[in-house]
Parts: sequence; structure tokens; C-alpha cells
Amino acid sequence: MDQREEGVMRAYRESAPDEAGLVGRTWVNHLAWTLVVLLAGLVFWLVLAVVNAENQRNALANKQCRDQVFKEEIDRTCLLTVHSREHWWQHLWYAMKHTTPQK
Repeated sequence: MDQREEGVMRAYRESAPDEAGLVGRTWVNHLAWTLVVLLAGLVFWLVLAVVNAENQRNALANKQCRDQVFKEEIDRTCLLTVHSREHWWQHLWYAMKHTTPQK
């Protein structure tokens, strides 16, 4: 190799990325992704809880789960299986828009 080729190769070696640090993982990155996954799971659980509560509230408001024998009582097994709106996202949309009780 002549002098010029050696200079080019030295410049190339100096500008190449450090391959040892390319795949390095730190605990901070793991902590951040763990928090993201936990918070996403919490949001998913809260959405399920809000949809279920709004489904039951709407069924009670529309008197869909009255007991057949005692008209003033509530059929509790009906509350577990009732679908008071067509889709789950309608419950979520209503619950997000109406955050205070109706008067």
C-alpha cells in the first residue's frame, strides 16, 4: 500500500461507527419500556371498566333488566349479560362525553 491509500484507510477507520456500542442496552431503556407497557395495560383495563359500567348504567336507566316477577327489583344476572348499545365504543364515547351525572 502506498502512502495515499494508507491515509484513506485510516480516515475510513476513524469515521466508522463504534460497533461495540451499537447494540448496548441499558437499564434505563428497559425501565422506560416497562413503564410504557404497564401504563398501556392500565389504560386498557380502565377502558374495559368504563365500558362495563356504562353498559350497566344504560341498561338500568332504560329499565332493560327489570325482574320479571318483582317489577321494582333488578335482575342481577341480566346485568352481567346485557348489551344496552350495539357496540362497546358507543359506551366509551358516551362515558367520555358525559363526565358529570345527569340532573
